Amino acid sequence: MKALRGQLGIYEPKDESRNRAELSVDNVSLSFGGLMALSNISMYVKTGELLAVIGPNGAGKTSLLNCLTGYYRPQQGIINFNGEDITGLPTHELVKKGIGRSFQNIELFPGMTVLSNMLLARHIHSGYDFGSACFFLPSVRREETRHRKIVEEIIDFLEMQSIRKKLVGSLPYGLRKRVELGRAIALEPKLLVLDEPFAGMNLEEKEDMVRFLLELNRTWKQTMILVEHDMSVVMTISKRVVALNFGEKLAEGLPEEIQNNEDVIMAYLGDKTEI
Repeated sequence: MKALRGQLGIYEPKDESRNRAELSVDNVSLSFGGLMALSNISMYVKTGELLAVIGPNGAGKTSLLNCLTGYYRPQQGIINFNGEDITGLPTHELVKKGIGRSFQNIELFPGMTVLSNMLLARHIHSGYDFGSACFFLPSVRREETRHRKIVEEIIDFLEMQSIRKKLVGSLPYGLRKRVELGRAIALEPKLLVLDEPFAGMNLEEKEDMVRFLLELNRTWKQTMILVEHDMSVVMTISKRVVALNFGEKLAEGLPEEIQNNEDVIMAYLGDKTEI
């Protein structure tokens, strides 16, 4: 991976002026019929920050991520990304603006290889047209080579060399989650949104994933929003935490502040002595 950083740039320490990821959510509300999923939610994310969103099942965490990534359109409120109102924009437009995502339920193509799944994410960076692709012109070949090098770099970074040509459907759950992270990184997002990336993993797999996320955030300045239930992970890697409960924002602050917040303890974390 180190040998490719200079020529490809994807893992060079990010220039905040070029990779700005300033997100603000102002009074966002979302309902399904009579069910209020989100009620006047406001929060922000700064460039280079790792923000964790926590809460019990049904708190509205995934609904919030769906609003941020274009799967749901809130009935009220404004979502701004880098000074632009992106409220209600479709998912493909948000990806072009620099918002990438992984999913709680793995959304990969099981009949394709790890390499092929990750190459799919590079389509938004393809500059050639249909005709050029049909004739596989030299310009197309050069661009495809560049995309392949970037994907191979990510595979090296995530330590997936041994499974790069294996079908995704043949992999254990924990490795599939790693592949999905790789595909999200391959989008080269300014803001990376992760919905329970540690779900279903054993301890060793979680430790590996923590290591990858910390390097992305601390060394390469990748801005991230993370939804996660594992409080030991959240309190270790996040810079700020937003706690939701029944679709409302319960608290926001540093991990140690949330860890000692009585409302959060009562709603989600359980007995304080267990934390």
